[in-house]
Amino acid sequence: MSLNPLGEVKYRLKLASEHLERAERAFTLNDWVAVVSSAQLAVENFAKAVIAVFEVPTWSHDPSSQLLRLLSKAPSHLSSRLAELATLASEVAPEHGRAAYGEPSRGLTPADIYRKEHAADMLSKARRAKALAEEVLSGLGAIHGK
Repeated sequence: MSLNPLGEVKYRLKLASEHLERAERAFTLNDWVAVVSSAQLAVENFAKAVIAVFEVPTWSHDPSSQLLRLLSKAPSHLSSRLAELATLASEVAPEHGRAAYGEPSRGLTPADIYRKEHAADMLSKARRAKALAEEVLSGLGAIHGK
């Protein structure tokens, strides 16, 4: 697969932003499962937008290790931002499966698991991931400052 880095960055940013917007709408509807699911995908794709500057993003729902491997390739002044974005991606990754399947071994559906507090936390993480990705991408010259 050949990669057009700028095209992939723009695609991932658009995809992540759409997931974040969906999470925001779901929050107003008190649909906590949809908030968690969409927010997780937003964080994942904001991280993958940054990864795309350097290499093809993994298909994993947890791109944190790939992002951390790229720390040495990025300017040092962006290291803490990249590390924070990787931490967010790692923290929210398990919610991908839980938001889809719940916890079958415990007989819990996603609706049994998530409450407003969970949704608010995930939404906050997705918003932070957006800010971090935009800051890093701007610092790398991959996007113009917002």
